[in-house]
Order: sequence, then C-alpha cells, then structure tokens
Amino acid sequence: MLDKTSDIAIAAESWLAEFEAALGHDGALEKLFHPDSYWRDALALSWTLQTVNGRDDILKTLKAQAADAAPSGFAIDPDRAAPRKVMRAGTDCIEAIFKFETRLGRGDGIIRLIPDAADGNRLKAWTLLTALEELKGFEEQLGVNRPRGNAYSRDFRGPNWLDLRKASNDYADRDPTVLVIGGGQSGLCIAARLKQLNVDTLIVDRMQRIGDNWRKRYHALTLHNQVQVNHLPYMLFPPNWPTYIPKDKLANWLESYVDGMELNFWTETEFEGGSYDEKEGRWTVTVRRKGETRVMHPRHVVLATGVSGIPNIPDIPGLKNFAGKVVHSSGYDDGESWKGRRALVIGSGNSGHDIAQDLYSSGAGVTLVQRSSTLVVSIEPSAQLVYSPYNEGTLDDNDLIAVSIPLKLARKSHALTCDKSKALDTELLDGLRKVGFKLDFGEDNTGWQFKYLTRGGGYYFNVGCSELLIRREIALKQFADIETFVAEGARMKSGETIPADLIVLATGYRPQEELVQKLFGADVTKRVGPIWGFGDTEELRAMYVRTGQPGLWFIAGGLAQCRIGSKQLALQIKAIEEGLLPRLHAPSFEAAVA
Repeated sequence: MLDKTSDIAIAAESWLAEFEAALGHDGALEKLFHPDSYWRDALALSWTLQTVNGRDDILKTLKAQAADAAPSGFAIDPDRAAPRKVMRAGTDCIEAIFKFETRLGRGDGIIRLIPDAADGNRLKAWTLLTALEELKGFEEQLGVNRPRGNAYSRDFRGPNWLDLRKASNDYADRDPTVLVIGGGQSGLCIAARLKQLNVDTLIVDRMQRIGDNWRKRYHALTLHNQVQVNHLPYMLFPPNWPTYIPKDKLANWLESYVDGMELNFWTETEFEGGSYDEKEGRWTVTVRRKGETRVMHPRHVVLATGVSGIPNIPDIPGLKNFAGKVVHSSGYDDGESWKGRRALVIGSGNSGHDIAQDLYSSGAGVTLVQRSSTLVVSIEPSAQLVYSPYNEGTLDDNDLIAVSIPLKLARKSHALTCDKSKALDTELLDGLRKVGFKLDFGEDNTGWQFKYLTRGGGYYFNVGCSELLIRREIALKQFADIETFVAEGARMKSGETIPADLIVLATGYRPQEELVQKLFGADVTKRVGPIWGFGDTEELRAMYVRTGQPGLWFIAGGLAQCRIGSKQLALQIKAIEEGLLPRLHAPSFEAAVA
C-alpha cells in the first residue's frame, strides 16, 4: 500500500480515470475490481438503494445501469476530505471521495482500494459507492441560490411574509402534493428536504404541539447518542448544546425547526386512512383536524410514524386480575406519584431500564422483569464507538461514509466494535451475570445497532440502572418464572408473590405492517410487503424507496438515519413529479435477467 499523501491521491485519481474510460467497454472493468468487492448505489444509477456483492455481479449490473444513466466526469472532490489511508471493517484501504455526473443528476461517491495479491498487488476497488446528490435543473435553493423573497420584500401593498406563510399552511384552496403522517424527526426531515425542492408538503400529527412526540415521553429521558450525530438537515444544533440532548430541549428545537424551515404543519390532526386511484395517480385520504373532517387528494403519502406507532400489549396470563395500574411505556410520564409504592417493569430494553431507574430515583420499590436476553452496553465509551467517525470531519462527509458501507461489511465492522465493547464492559457484564441477568450480543455478535435495524430494540445503553441491579437496589426477576398475576402483583412459580401497585409494560411496538393495514387495508399491506429489517435483501425493506404501492413511502429511524434517508426519499419524489422517474419501481436488473 502507498504511504505518501500525494501517492495516495494519484492512485485514487488513476483508478477513477481508468474506471470512466472502461465504462461501456466490455472486459476493461474487470481489471479494476477486486474479486471480493462491493458496489452500493444510492439512486445515482439504479434509482433505488441497492448493494451488489462480488466482481462478476457488479460488472453485470453496472454495465446495464450505466448504459442508461451515462455516468461521467469522475474526479476527486476538492471540497471533501482528501484521499487517505483508513481502516474499514478491519481492513486497511485507500479511501477517496469523488464527484461525478449522470444524464439526470450530479453525484458523490466513495472508492476504497486494496491490493489484489493474485494480480501483483495491483490496487483494485474493494468498495464503491455512487450516490445521487441533486437533479440537474432542480437544485436546492441554498447559499448564493437562496430565494430572494421578491413576492413580499418589495410589494408594500401586497401580503407580507407572515400573510403568505399563513396562507401556505391553511391549504384553503389546494391540497398538498405530499402528505406526511407524523411530525417527529422523520416527518420534519422529509418535509424540509421536499421544501428545498419546491414540492408542496404538509405534515399532520395528532399531538397538541410540535415536538410532543418527545416532550410527552417519560420525565428523565435524554438521547443516548451524542449531539454531533443528531443534527437535522440544514439547521445544525448550536455548538454549545450538551453532549446528550434532553427530550424537552429536543422537542422545543423541533418546534423552532418547523418555524425556521417554514414547514407546513397541522397539529391535533388525525389521519384516518385513504385509498389510491391508480388511473389518477393520487390518493383520497381523510384527516380529522380539531373535530372537522377534510378530504384531500395528495399524490404521495409518507408514513413517518417511526418503526411503528402501535404499542405492543402482549396477552399476559392473569394480568387482568391485577388490581393496580397497568400502563404501556409509551404512556408512562413520571415516577414522582409512585414514591413509597411498588412497581413492576416488564421489559429490559432501554425504556424498561430507564423507567425502572426513574421510579427508583423517585422513591419507589422496583422490580425489573426480563422477558428475553438483552444486549447491555455502557453509554460511554462503548455505545458511542459506532459513531466514532462523527467525532472528526464534516457532517456531509461522515453521512456519505455511513451510506457507503455495504451490509456485509457493516456487520463485520459492528462485530469488531462489539468485541471491543465487551472488553471495555467486562466488569459490568460480569456483575449482571452474577445477579441472573441474561445477556446477548446480537445475531452473529453484531451488537446493538443491528438489533435496532432488525427488530427495533432488545438492548440497553447503561446510564446507571445496571449498577442498581448489580447492587440489588432494583430487583430482577425472569418473566419465565412468573406463574400468573393476581390482584396484589405477580405470583411466581415458586409460590412467592411480588407485590406491586403499578405495572409498566415496556414491551415495544407492533410491526409497522399492522399500522398500514389499519390505515390502508389488506391489499395495500400486501403490495408493500415487509417493512424494516433486512430479510434476504441487502437494504432495509420498504424504507426510503419506492414500494409495491405507488405513492406510499416510509421513513423511520434515529435522527442521523432520517437525515440521510430523507434526502434519498425526497429526490425520488421530486423526480417522479418532474416526470423523470416512474411511480412504480421496476424489477431489479438481477431479477430481470434471472
């Protein structure tokens, strides 16, 4: 491998030049890719999110898609991080960020080069990312291209800015092109992206106030990842903000964000469902706003309700016999009213641990009931290891790096990180085992983030509750040892009764398919198919891309995930609206040639 900065840059530039020259010339591309290589495309050539593994499949797919997309102008981007040597997924490589163009847009990409021992250690592509950045002719109005505000800044007799904002938000004489269901971070991210692309978008949310999806959560909640990872598009958090953002501070920021980004947002509005007209290419949907019903005909509906909006209330034998209060974690607020009383918290993920600790801190006697094995990782430094790239460099570069890692290598990288976390947390984990806490480390040791991506939970970032369990200040019981529930609490198979005045069900949420079924019916649910997780694919299912149901889109995830995914989703909607992209995603090239 090369060591000098100039040699590294020359190697990357040479590869890009050879790559561009080889596109369209059969056989020449084969010499540029390592046999064990990966190509991830984010819209630029495929108009979807796709990962192709292995040189032979890459060449076959790349040639077919490049023939239509016509990529050209590959060059190191001077405005990005310079080409450098890095380690990714345990492998030393040269990493370079480049720019390029296609027939319809401009893109960014990342190439990683490693030596091929079978070919004289010639540097070849190990991973390649091609990502659409913008559509030609429909660039975002940013910086020197910002809107001039001529409609109100020079017309003294016409409506001023506030008049125009109110009219835009009222929708008195029009329907939105895009209706976004849910006003949390995912809804705000996609609405902000679409706003910059001049796509008329309305967010509806059933809460009373913008930000209430965070504001109404339990009293002690703060974010578990650090502030530098969590920025929203266009408006970064102030540099003096705390490392871990309190939920009310974030809620207020979301409210300010809607105002600052001029997003159209209806609070206290319930989305009641809708149907799609294939011929007209639009929806007929019903929303109920403060008691009044409105029928709308958007061309797109974006479900931005999180991984799911329906609490999971398991059928627990005998729970109906319990004489105290039962509440799902989504309805839990504060432990102060339970001081001096007894609580059972069923579920050992983040919410279960945090609620148990909140109740304990309020003076309640608490028992945590574990239903299944749980991954536990200390909040610092272990939980933050996966975000280490965000501690240096620019947000745009780090987001591009995050997009560039194919699933197989991401799993390997997270397994290495998980091993490091276990070594750092040895004392903590041993202490938990001694009190009978059942631990796991995710499928194939891939850690907490893959637990989130596959099932939406099953892990805990320790901020102190684990020590309370180890010291037995919070009691621990296994759900499998409970025989039934009685009026006084939980009766164990041993005959012991665990007394309780409160039971909190920290049992997660139902699959998002159930919400789709409720809002749109069985046919739409079948066309969309599974949502979230990977299944047999290399990408999250139904997320940020066209689905089997035209005009229905899904966005979910943490703030960083929504920041990245919203850009991809918005570009597709804009392309459809401008006639550049069909509404329904065609079968993949791999399926077409099979």
